[in-house]
Amino acid sequence: MGRWLALLPALGLMLAVGAVPGPAVAGGASASAWDGDDRAAVRLVGGTPGPDPAFLAAGAEIRLAPGWKTYWRYPGDSGVPPRFDFSASTNVRAATVRWPAPKRFEDGGGTAIGYSQRVLFPLAVERIDPAKPATLVLALDYAICERLCVPASGRASLTLPAGPGETAAVTAAAAPVPVPSTVGADGPLAVRSVRIEGAWPKPRVVVAVAAPAGTTPDLFAEGPGEDWALPLPEPMGEGPDGTRLFGFAVDGVPPGTDPKGATLTLTATAGDAAVEVKARLD
Repeated sequence: MGRWLALLPALGLMLAVGAVPGPAVAGGASASAWDGDDRAAVRLVGGTPGPDPAFLAAGAEIRLAPGWKTYWRYPGDSGVPPRFDFSASTNVRAATVRWPAPKRFEDGGGTAIGYSQRVLFPLAVERIDPAKPATLVLALDYAICERLCVPASGRASLTLPAGPGETAAVTAAAAPVPVPSTVGADGPLAVRSVRIEGAWPKPRVVVAVAAPAGTTPDLFAEGPGEDWALPLPEPMGEGPDGTRLFGFAVDGVPPGTDPKGATLTLTATAGDAAVEVKARLD
């Protein structure tokens, strides 16, 4: 985990906004060809080395036609999350996906959570032998939605250099990756408090979010596992301290599971900022 955290400054270089057509990427970084159709396509983008020579930063990018959307790791009321498979790669021990902050949207079957236009998923690629090139191979299964949702898939391959490689900022349309934080933290965007209202086993969770002036915050809640299906937090107005309140019922819990004591992941967004906190249901 320490080596991954050390890589985050290099990954931050990848989050400059500005779409670049074709395989060429600003700053000299490399990219694979797009794989897809007019509705959606996928490619891999080379990035920057981290302070640990075993790691390289890269990106998996999805390009979406106007009106089309794809899903976050927790898709909301409908849809399926993208599935990243790097098992066909060579000289790659692991490729860890970082998830940019999503937005909510109506997809005809309820409220979904995901992305539109373009999204770049930063990757921390750990090579087995840093002195040798690595070939990153991605098989991505995902869903795209306009009026209807359809399955999509993409395949991409990119050779990463031996050694530390060249430092180059990857320019692509990307949402911010949430910054780890804690409940009660200070800062312009922060989850100030989490409280439980009502009786178990289905109490209501009320979350107070502080956001920068002039922005409209949003909040997403995930359970400790993929078998949880929590409802989307809904705005509840302002708290007495000027924070924005969100509430959701502890519902969608796997059968036979006691939610008390479980740890939820809360992602707060506002403008170009996003934070992620862990909150225990006590």
